[in-house]
Amino acid sequence: MPCVDYGMTPLEGGYSGETFLATSAGERSVVRVYAGRGAQRGAGAVEVDAAVLRLVRGLLPVPRVLELRRPDPAAGTPALLVTSFLPGERLEVAWPRLRDDVRHTVAAALGAALGRLAGVPMLRPGRFADADLRIERWPGAADLVGFVEERRVGSALADWSEREYGGLLAAADRAQDLLDRVERSCLVHSDFNAKNLLVDAATGAVTGVVDWEFAHAGAPGADLGNLLRFDRDPLLVEGVLDSYLDVTAGLDGLDRARLLDQARAADLAALMDLAARRGENPVTERADAQLRAVARDADLHAVP
Repeated sequence: MPCVDYGMTPLEGGYSGETFLATSAGERSVVRVYAGRGAQRGAGAVEVDAAVLRLVRGLLPVPRVLELRRPDPAAGTPALLVTSFLPGERLEVAWPRLRDDVRHTVAAALGAALGRLAGVPMLRPGRFADADLRIERWPGAADLVGFVEERRVGSALADWSEREYGGLLAAADRAQDLLDRVERSCLVHSDFNAKNLLVDAATGAVTGVVDWEFAHAGAPGADLGNLLRFDRDPLLVEGVLDSYLDVTAGLDGLDRARLLDQARAADLAALMDLAARRGENPVTERADAQLRAVARDADLHAVP
């Protein structure tokens, strides 16, 4: 494979420090370097990420895969994934200044994207093991109550009072009851939120869904729960839910209220995982406050 000289600068947004904006021959691209957190996912992570992007291309606005390099331990070089640069502005930056009519358009576009994503079927839940997206079952606890018990040991959750912990167990039991009713699995982005969504601030079009490193096979409501985890703006919530239901056309037999219940339940494990790492970055701090509210009220919809 020819060597391309990339002039790289860190890309704004995210916390991995592994994504860069590159310019070569006047063309911009995005380079993900699989060092640190990326390397911890194993040598095949770069191929999994490329396969996921190819899987959803045409369904969602995702970058094209331009180049893939596996890690070379002998040479001491990490894996690289080079993708096309997408237009648009991160939603977390654009949203505060958008007019209400544009916000309506964004919400509808996000709901439609989530509905299409939830319609990509998977045989069973689990993580992707290779470039063929073979699914491996998750290690560890099989349900949310067990997940809570596992996460408490040796994490920030160990500092919680017994009352808080009891409330969290009750919320986890309620969430598991909701998830037990889900009869299918689908493709899950698993980080579908404002920092990984690009929009055209003038039109409200969603121009990019990026950073698929946590993608897996999971519950249909997981990405919806991720998007609405912290943002309870009725304009966003109602617009996203209604558009999602329109696109899925009653696929899971849910109305708006039951869909939101399922989304909160499907997001609880991710929320717990973030809260267990309190202190790492602003998102883990926010997750801790959110999870404490859920535990306080034993209510999946509670807010700090």
